[in-house]
Amino acid sequence: MEILAGLANVLSEPSLILAVLAGAVIGMLVGAIPGLTASAAIAMLVPLTFFMDPLFALAFLYVIGKSARYGGSIAAILFNTPGTAASAATRIDGYPLARQGKAGKALKVATLSSVVGDTFGELLLIFGVGMIAAVALMLGPPELFAIYVAAFVVIGSVIGQSVIKGLASAALGVLIRMVGLDPISAEERFTFGIIELADGIGLVPLMIGIFVLGEVFTQLETKIKKTSHTSTHRLGDDRLTLAECRRCLPHVLRSSVIGSAIGILPGLGSTVAAFVAYGEGKRRAEDPGRWGKGAIEGVAAPEAANNAVSGPSMAPLLTLGIPGSTIGAILIGVFLIHGIQIGPTLFLTSRDLIYSLFAAGLLGIAAYGLIGYFAAGWIGRLIRNLPADLLYPVIFLTAFVAAYATRGSLFDVLIMVLAGFAGWLMQRVGLNTAAFVIAFVLAGGAEEAFRQSLLLSDRGLMIFVERPIALTVLLLGSVALVLRCLSIQKERRGHRSHSGALMDK
Repeated sequence: MEILAGLANVLSEPSLILAVLAGAVIGMLVGAIPGLTASAAIAMLVPLTFFMDPLFALAFLYVIGKSARYGGSIAAILFNTPGTAASAATRIDGYPLARQGKAGKALKVATLSSVVGDTFGELLLIFGVGMIAAVALMLGPPELFAIYVAAFVVIGSVIGQSVIKGLASAALGVLIRMVGLDPISAEERFTFGIIELADGIGLVPLMIGIFVLGEVFTQLETKIKKTSHTSTHRLGDDRLTLAECRRCLPHVLRSSVIGSAIGILPGLGSTVAAFVAYGEGKRRAEDPGRWGKGAIEGVAAPEAANNAVSGPSMAPLLTLGIPGSTIGAILIGVFLIHGIQIGPTLFLTSRDLIYSLFAAGLLGIAAYGLIGYFAAGWIGRLIRNLPADLLYPVIFLTAFVAAYATRGSLFDVLIMVLAGFAGWLMQRVGLNTAAFVIAFVLAGGAEEAFRQSLLLSDRGLMIFVERPIALTVLLLGSVALVLRCLSIQKERRGHRSHSGALMDK
């Protein structure tokens, strides 16, 4: 089996084992620091991978993404401040447990649930991605373009609270991607006579600006200080009984399935999975009244779902080149930097590398599981004592170095700074930076598929209607948009009726 060969390959290379361990530790620290996202950390580290072996670079960043999803639970439980957006659901029951002197127990439940959920999702990826790739190989340019369009619509409409702003964010990402030379005619587009723009906007400086500088500017604006995550809670009771494990197990298994199903859909991500799993767990709980007051099942359910997203979210990325998350979008850049063309042919040209990456993912799960089980409390104390007024200046300076190191260009530094202000401004006006970056990454492949489709067609755009699969995918994307709009309208009506009832009282 390929996965066993991949595991043997990773274990035979001490440098790969080191990459996995380093990724696990860095990811946990990043996830546990409130305000510092995994996307920002990975974006800053991308330039370091330029001269690394492709598998080493990919394994390092892939494990950081996995570990950071778990690391967010540490801050959520100990400080009542989610380290990641997805860990906001963990905070609901995790922090009450900490206040009851059961922080150690909550951290262990979060660790075990994360490991089970992540392993479940990774195994689904390992044994299912080959079949998806085989189907993807049968798709032509019209079908691929239809999938890209559906992805734009789904990502733009699902990410965030506003469909219009989400779609506008995606459209802006596509527009920025058009800067540079036309791939067919080689004519300049939107360069305004600036020679440096002929090569287009660099992905790495753009991502560092959006995710790192944009976040730093936001933190400076809101003046987050060390007091935002101080805590005097001790770990207290950290014993996890067999009865408690039995209570949590059904929730962990159910949430792993929920997280895996959501993970394979582009745009939804771990935050949606965590809250859906929490809501479903509370609905099925024997005593729903305990949830929100310190139920360990309320920690287990969202953590399992949150981490189960990781593996399946890689399936559309590897088989179709469509990232389901911002971390996936960054990994696409790493693949391209090392000359690896992602898509269905990836499993024909780089099969050994992909299954070695999957094996590194499994080792990464084991690594952060062991470290978290025995050292999560220590990491929490380290984060508590970390001065925010020192942390963000260091991040700021590191971002400048990382942007310059990409191509040794001061113009890339300028792009990063402008992207940083753009990211900050987008957050201020409600536009979604994740939808923007994912659309930016997808736009190149979408344009290529569109151009190829028109070259194959004698009737222009009708080729997308005449091909049954392409038409079906476009209709599914339209249905998803309509359902999202109806869902938002229903939420608004429910909110208005609830507000009216409160006023009547």
